[in-house]
Amino acid sequence: MSSISRRSFIVTGASAGALGLNVNDAFAQQDKKILRFGLSSYPPSLAPWNNTGTAAITVKLQIFRGLLGYANDGQLRGELAESWKREGETGWLFKLRDAFFHDGRPVTSEDVKWSYEQIAAESSTAYFRTEFRNISRIDTPDAKTVIVVLKEPMVTFPFITASPHTPIIAKGSTDNNGTAIGAGPYTIKSQERGVSIDLAAFGKFYRPGFPKIPTLRMIAYTDENLRVTAVQVGDIDLIEYVPWQHMAMIEKDQKLRLDTAFGPFMGLNFNGEAGPFKDPRLRLAVAHAIRRKEIVEAAFFGRGSAMEGLPIPKESEFFDESRSKFYAYNPDLSKRLMTEAGVGKGFSCTLLSTAQYGMHKSTAEVVQQHLGEIGIDVKLNLPDWATRVALGNKGQYEFCVQGTAAENNDFDGLAPLVNSSLPPNISRSFGMAVPKIDELFAKGRSEFDVGKRKTIYAELEAEALKLCPLVGLAWRAQGYAMNVNLKNFKSLSGGINFFTGYLFEQLEWA
Repeated sequence: MSSISRRSFIVTGASAGALGLNVNDAFAQQDKKILRFGLSSYPPSLAPWNNTGTAAITVKLQIFRGLLGYANDGQLRGELAESWKREGETGWLFKLRDAFFHDGRPVTSEDVKWSYEQIAAESSTAYFRTEFRNISRIDTPDAKTVIVVLKEPMVTFPFITASPHTPIIAKGSTDNNGTAIGAGPYTIKSQERGVSIDLAAFGKFYRPGFPKIPTLRMIAYTDENLRVTAVQVGDIDLIEYVPWQHMAMIEKDQKLRLDTAFGPFMGLNFNGEAGPFKDPRLRLAVAHAIRRKEIVEAAFFGRGSAMEGLPIPKESEFFDESRSKFYAYNPDLSKRLMTEAGVGKGFSCTLLSTAQYGMHKSTAEVVQQHLGEIGIDVKLNLPDWATRVALGNKGQYEFCVQGTAAENNDFDGLAPLVNSSLPPNISRSFGMAVPKIDELFAKGRSEFDVGKRKTIYAELEAEALKLCPLVGLAWRAQGYAMNVNLKNFKSLSGGINFFTGYLFEQLEWA
């Protein structure tokens, strides 16, 4: 029975037993030239510089690469750049390695300059457009040297070049109609819209001997239970977003291995232009009305922890214990804040989430219940993920459940979540001006002294907690499940967990 026909049976709800499938045989007969990956959703877009969700990031990391990336230990590593260093007060110098785009052209400094200019362009919709508009000029003294000169010092610029949202594409190729030409370990062989993407190893990838597996087939399983079933019966070799209710079962399955890491979290974003949450007192009322441990149990089956502040992990040098408890459960305070805001008897609102991911739906339901207890009548809007992304980007919500991670493990990695000077995106509240926070982020990223940065970010954190551009709810253990014979898988932790796709090129079969 072919993999496709087995999947069609699974989609109709048949079990492995009903199929007459010998699951052990399915695992033993695995084709070592292919890796079948179960995506949690089909990417809404593969535009290289836009943020269209985690599933899209995983795919794009196979076909695009930027100057830097991340190694197994979570530290920066060279991708298209083999070295980088600070150049003067405001510059960064990158030396390019010998690398090629998928059309055979060599990667040159002109491609880097062109890509960064497109990101910063006036009409750009790129995720990092605002940050790249801080570039004063880009010098290309030779084909292998790039000097990015910024308008102001930026200690965090290397992290930005390591983001999956800042890849280098071949000069002149477009970014929005599927023809962008990258230099990643795989090339797109074929696509079936909404179903699957087939990738083939790129023979001129800049790391000799990689990727280890010649073919990568990415299949979308939007139903999380079917995604688990697929890896259990051997239709799929590796899946993302393991539902938390299935983690214990997978741990007990000798054919499978579970790999989890902390870093992703759940939170609430708000519309700062329209609706009741223009008033920061009502955002703060919501923050104090939620018993977060119930979200950990309902959405993550205990595999997580309460978050009563901003998403700053205890391991961070910027972590402060007292500030991490700022949003402790206090419904009496919530009611006082509502009275101060003139809605002491309560009000009605709509919470945007999605039914496609159980964690999003369960989180929304707990929030709905808890806010009801203080007189806030919450109606849930639970569309599919693609619609959720579109509504979030357009600010078509009053408040919404957010499931994401910081951009990196530096404090500045929180900027895409709470910096209001950035363009609209699903990762942050819509239309909420927080100028002091924006100013402190700018100050922090221009300061190279660690002690001074800690002082700056302590002030920023206190301001963000008060104004609530983001209300943290719960840390979650993010899991991948895989065939036990798959080697070298490593889940990145912290803010870069969603960037684990950087390491797929090293996967191989035992």
